[in-house]
Amino acid sequence: MTVTTKKSKATSKKAGPPNIQDSIYVQGARVHNLKNVSVSFPRNKFIVVTGVSGSGKSSLTIDTLFAEGQRRYAESLSAYARQFMARMVKPDVDFIKGLCPAIAIEQKVITRTPRSTVGSMTEVYDYLRLLFARTGKTISPVSGQEVKKDDVADVIEAIKKQKAGDKVLMLIPFKQHKNRKPQEELNILLQKGFTRIYDGEVQSIEDLLEAKSWKPAKETYVLVDRMIVKDFDEDDIHRMGDSIGTAFYEGEGSMVIEINGSVKRTFSNKFELDGIVFEEPVPNLFSFNNPFGACPTCEGFSQVLGIDADLVIPDKRLSVYEMAVAPWKGDKLGWWRDQFIKGARKFDFPIHKPVIDLTKDQYTTLWQGNEFVQGINDFFREVEANLYKVQYRVLLSRYRGRTQCPDCNGYRLRKEALYVKVGGLHIGELCEMPVRDLQQWFADLKLSVYDQQVAKRILIEINHRLKTLMDVGLGYLTLNRLANSLSGGESQRIQLTRSLGSNLTNSLYILDEPSIGLHSRDTERLIRVLKELRDLGNTVVVVEHDELMMREADHIIDMGPLASHLGGEVVAAGNYDEIINNENSLTGKYLKGEMTIDAPKTVRKWTRSIKVEGARQNNLQNVTAEFPLNTFTVVSGVSGSGKTTLVKQILYPGLQKIKGEFADKVGLHKSITGDIDLIAQVEMVDQNPIGKSSRSNPVTYIKAYDEIRDLYAKQPLSKTRGFQPKHFSFNVDGGRCDACKGEGEQIVEMQFLADVHLTCEVCGGKKFKEEVLEVQYKGKSIYDILELSVDEALEFFAAEKDIVNRVRPLSDVGLGYVKLGQSSDTLSGGEAQRVKLASFLGKGKGQGQILFIFDEPTTGLHFHDIRKLLASFNALIEQGHSILVIEHNTDVIRSADWVIDLGPEAGDGGGTIVYAGVPSGLKKVKESYTGKFL
Repeated sequence: MTVTTKKSKATSKKAGPPNIQDSIYVQGARVHNLKNVSVSFPRNKFIVVTGVSGSGKSSLTIDTLFAEGQRRYAESLSAYARQFMARMVKPDVDFIKGLCPAIAIEQKVITRTPRSTVGSMTEVYDYLRLLFARTGKTISPVSGQEVKKDDVADVIEAIKKQKAGDKVLMLIPFKQHKNRKPQEELNILLQKGFTRIYDGEVQSIEDLLEAKSWKPAKETYVLVDRMIVKDFDEDDIHRMGDSIGTAFYEGEGSMVIEINGSVKRTFSNKFELDGIVFEEPVPNLFSFNNPFGACPTCEGFSQVLGIDADLVIPDKRLSVYEMAVAPWKGDKLGWWRDQFIKGARKFDFPIHKPVIDLTKDQYTTLWQGNEFVQGINDFFREVEANLYKVQYRVLLSRYRGRTQCPDCNGYRLRKEALYVKVGGLHIGELCEMPVRDLQQWFADLKLSVYDQQVAKRILIEINHRLKTLMDVGLGYLTLNRLANSLSGGESQRIQLTRSLGSNLTNSLYILDEPSIGLHSRDTERLIRVLKELRDLGNTVVVVEHDELMMREADHIIDMGPLASHLGGEVVAAGNYDEIINNENSLTGKYLKGEMTIDAPKTVRKWTRSIKVEGARQNNLQNVTAEFPLNTFTVVSGVSGSGKTTLVKQILYPGLQKIKGEFADKVGLHKSITGDIDLIAQVEMVDQNPIGKSSRSNPVTYIKAYDEIRDLYAKQPLSKTRGFQPKHFSFNVDGGRCDACKGEGEQIVEMQFLADVHLTCEVCGGKKFKEEVLEVQYKGKSIYDILELSVDEALEFFAAEKDIVNRVRPLSDVGLGYVKLGQSSDTLSGGEAQRVKLASFLGKGKGQGQILFIFDEPTTGLHFHDIRKLLASFNALIEQGHSILVIEHNTDVIRSADWVIDLGPEAGDGGGTIVYAGVPSGLKKVKESYTGKFL
């Protein structure tokens, strides 16, 4: 379908800049495929930039607006600071007026370190540390009593509470140094200004020195001061304060008051109880990234090298009797299993019950043993005692792996930090709660009046961040969840939480598809958060295809009309109504309903399937799901309901194992059965890059480059010069430029600065030697071919059927705008996924039946591209393959043959199948959030 572009040019060239005061005005942007675009972004508004994939949305927002904002910020720094930053290139634009500080929140998992957690990324953990340091109560593990430290005021308060007329003595214990006689100690006390000793009666030190034969009794004290209780005036209080201060100092932290010669009370300004000296709570005590607070065994990583339970009991579906414990096998080591089975009768241990079904106590007994049996831990102790024998060393190595730290139980902190509690829980227990439950816990938290005053500001910050995490649909995450285990969408929404927490104003926020991985229910919440950001006085620019987002936006900029060289213009700009009434806007036509993604007239019937039974990984609640073959199946449900767990952690690795391929650890389940023999292989088509090196590109990935090289080797000039296909490859020596080795650029390493990329001086960035570039086909050299877009290449090679058949799938999946030689590290996740899809489409039927698994393939796709994607899916099914998709997009769900909807909620509230059947039936299910949005 083509869209006329005459009017779009008129739209893109506005007459003169509008009022600069209330907008950010970009004039003449030419980055990548932008065609001299001039456009204004109204300030303090929620703006959506949309358009087909490759139309120039990211070029305009990230590569122009954000890049210029960043560069201006860098320019404002001192020359000294600038030398440590990568040189920022000025984007190709005439000028940008009214630009404010820019913050880009991209779709990237921004950290790989195992130390970074959700709590530390959102700053909630920093405030929790402060809360525990200021209001935490240290509880002794021996007596369960609170550890307190007395100060001068506590002692004065205790004296004031006595009855008028009571006699009070302030005493410190008499201590004798092992090398000194009692008389020497008395002399020292006299020199310090003390005059009396108390051992049941008050005696003068001078008298005792004269007596010479005095020896201290068991309870002997030095008298610091004495007084009679009355209405104390200010002078009395000062005197008491001085005396108590002296007593604490001389008594090395402890002192005694005696009332009326009978009652004694001990005070200590040391932090100790039950004979243990505790650490005083300070923020660093609760930091696992600080040597002071980190658990000394695991150094704050929560895991150590030890016995891996998953290796010892690899299949939890087996019982102890069925040899679930892997090392208890053979003639000799089988004795351990036999003694356990014999002893189990004495305390009713269920030896025929699968390990997965054992209670927590029974599972602990299997490991720890008891008075009747020896457990797995006893077995490994014996193995460790025999490590001088080589066979035991080999045996132990088989079962070693990363396991939870035994000292801190995975909480990452030293034990002293875990003695400190707020509301009865320590900081590690709070971090294990899902955000949803944690928010409720803080709502119910009762603090003393004093603690409330201290924690008031801290609690405001914590509650604000927890609320934002709930609003962006991340209530199912725990604070101790590792940052590197999050998806791109989750990571982006966590950065959004941090930005909201910092309450910046007058800034420009640029977000790249924040709705990815979000169910429509959660998108509504996300929009509220973005509006909150706008209401603080910020300009929020969102690159987005979501219909809900567009309906709620204050201003929409539609890029297009098509992709790559056919795009790069502003087709339409204005509010929602103006967009849907604009003739040129492809987006408008879809929003208006002129163009639609129609659901198929009939759904495919199926007779064969693969069944997963008893899935219990993460939050799945003993789920049994049937996945039809030779159909298009969608797994839907709110974010965090268990879709990824069921498909990517159980079904996919489980099938790989059955097929005898290498696979990751399979999640807990009873069995995978059904027509598994029908499928030749399982392919996970994810959004990971198609190649790590800058040499990898779409045309080599889909194997079309081989045909192109053959064609160039057949040209007359090639034959004259003796060129073979290898001479037209930039991966091997021969025809490629020797200076840059076919990279087109040379990298200068700058030690501690960013590497500098310079265009190769020898080949001018063209990757090949001059004599190779002289070989031409229809007037184009091999370098010119790599610069063609997919659609241009299809036109150019129309006569070469082999090349067209190889390249066409890229166009079919909506990548007609991508250059053949575009480096794969510049492709987005969605584009990389579609290149993989094209490579399978190009292979045709000779590859056996494949089960394709896609995780959110509509990421980064416009309605128009989703249409092409669905057509590609149908083409694969026609070839006899099966397609399984994890997806939230309602158009894709409508187009499926079979839907499995998980939920109803996220986290603990999810993990069950709400509905399984044809899409039309989902609308009738009241519990399903997906049904409501269909």
